[in-house]
Amino acid sequence: MSRLEDLAERIERLVLRHEELKRTNGLLSDELASVRSERDSLRSRLAAARARIDALLDRLPADPAGPPTVAPALLQPAAPDQDAA
Repeated sequence: MSRLEDLAERIERLVLRHEELKRTNGLLSDELASVRSERDSLRSRLAAARARIDALLDRLPADPAGPPTVAPALLQPAAPDQDAA
């Protein structure tokens, strides 16, 4: 009779483990769906950002007159702060 009781106990443990794994699988499936949704949203935002950048690039002149110029005042180093002494 001991073998039959051992077998019944093992079956009960297997059933409990199966139910636990089903719950875990359900939670993981929900999380996967959420992550996929977030990924799709991020892909969409990335595509929109790329489209905006492409539109900005299209607005740039094809043959610029030359390199962009920087005002001479911006090229000079800042004067040291006299209050720091």
